[in-house]
Amino acid sequence: MQTHTPISLKGQPIAGGNLPLICTPLVGRTPDQLMAELAVVLPKKPDVLEWRVDFFEQIGQPEAVIAAAAAIKKEAGGVPLLFTRRSVLEGGEPIALHEDQVVALLTAVCQSKTIDLVDYELVNDADHLAQVRAAAKANGIQLVLSYHNFACTPALDELVAKFLLAEQCGADVAKVAVMPQDVGDVLTLLTATHQARSKLHIPLISMAMGPLGAATRLVGGVFGSSLTFAVGASSSAPGQVPIEDLNAVLAVLARAMGER
Repeated sequence: MQTHTPISLKGQPIAGGNLPLICTPLVGRTPDQLMAELAVVLPKKPDVLEWRVDFFEQIGQPEAVIAAAAAIKKEAGGVPLLFTRRSVLEGGEPIALHEDQVVALLTAVCQSKTIDLVDYELVNDADHLAQVRAAAKANGIQLVLSYHNFACTPALDELVAKFLLAEQCGADVAKVAVMPQDVGDVLTLLTATHQARSKLHIPLISMAMGPLGAATRLVGGVFGSSLTFAVGASSSAPGQVPIEDLNAVLAVLARAMGER
């Protein structure tokens, strides 16, 4: 029983679209570290790779970034690559680039076509968002517009509004991640996911972070989340679980729900 909208590339659902996708992060600080991570991650068969370029020491050198993306893409053997610079405002690593330079980097990487999806935060100003959207659309890259709150879980209506805003701003995928303070917040995130799933025309990704939110990474697909993040080699956010554990849980859920 499919309860999520599949994320597609070139009109085809990634990995068949039947189960929520499993994405593993790459957080190496050098090209050698990235390749070492890939060697650990790829045998675990993730559906998507996310390169968190804000960890990369050469982030200020577009040629080096593009070369590393190309190397990842070549080694990945068809596994789609999501390219993410996570802002410090939303939990990312500090970098020595101002936002104009970040947008120029994202544009160059989109133009290189060494990636399949690109993430950009909704918190950024409208001009920068429009530039990233234009670069993604012009080069056939799927745009993930995201919202992260590491302090708390906003109210239900506010979370649903974030998903809707991403679609209104031209996203191909809407993403919301929050920090729960109690299990009630976890329920709020899952309820928002369920409500947004019925309103959006695009796939969505949602999660509650930290130990309390770990359950959302396991069962979020039941409520409408199309992708979940798991640890392949190193974690990029609190609460991520090992890919092996996540695969086991998704398999159990698929069998149980398929029997209904």
